Amino acid sequence: MIDRRTFTLLMAAGSLGVLPRTAGAQQALPEGSVRADLDVPIHDMSGWPADWTGDEQVVMLAYPGMTAIDLVAPQYMFGSLWGATVKVAAKTLDPVVSDTRLTILPDITFDQAHEVPDILFVPGGISGTLNAMEDRDTVDFIASRGETARYVTSVCTGALILGQAGLLDGYRATTHWLAMSSLDAFGAEPVNARVVRDRNRFTGGGVTAGLDFGLTMLEELRGREYAQSIQLFAEYAPEPPLQAGTLETAPERVRQIAVEMFPGFETHARAIAATRR
Repeated sequence: MIDRRTFTLLMAAGSLGVLPRTAGAQQALPEGSVRADLDVPIHDMSGWPADWTGDEQVVMLAYPGMTAIDLVAPQYMFGSLWGATVKVAAKTLDPVVSDTRLTILPDITFDQAHEVPDILFVPGGISGTLNAMEDRDTVDFIASRGETARYVTSVCTGALILGQAGLLDGYRATTHWLAMSSLDAFGAEPVNARVVRDRNRFTGGGVTAGLDFGLTMLEELRGREYAQSIQLFAEYAPEPPLQAGTLETAPERVRQIAVEMFPGFETHARAIAATRR
């Protein structure tokens, strides 16, 4: 049985093919039913241009306490790159528990990651991100792969990890609003935007911006029509029922409560920045 997500990805990747007949398919149908022609392919990839296939190596960091959607949304987009190899890398192969207790199984350890990835990606979080920034193995891994990667990327506060690894010095970058005032401590020029590109650095804003970031990367790697095709498969056409997704649009009381929830974040981040590479 193929679930809807797998079907969508396989449809985008062109590897679903013709499903075999099953024993159940040979049984008589109720009177009045119409049997589907199982010899007809479920989808036809013949209309996809040849240059829509690539061979990118994508390395995505996972660490305890990260925000899962920061990883999952971009992974959906990278996973829709037909021909690419996408690996989630962590310090060990132990399950990684996110800040909302979602568990993710890494594919590889740091030492198994491609040494010259096409894309290095770092997700964000809050306390988990601060902990990762103070973990020498994690920072050294990001620094080493970032020095060789074709694209160095992040979503949300993952930008601070890039900064701690010395990869944002002199670059324009964005991050979650919570961390925006800390970016300059890592040598970056803060920009309030959903996605920011500066040379080979692509950074996304907070959490849900990972979808916008992912589509931006698809367009960069495979062109606009490819990215639009994946956007259509994902049915990504946001119409939020509320309008409080930014500091500018949130009601004053909501904004005040949110901002006051993390009084020590900037101080902690800047203290870590003082120790960076």
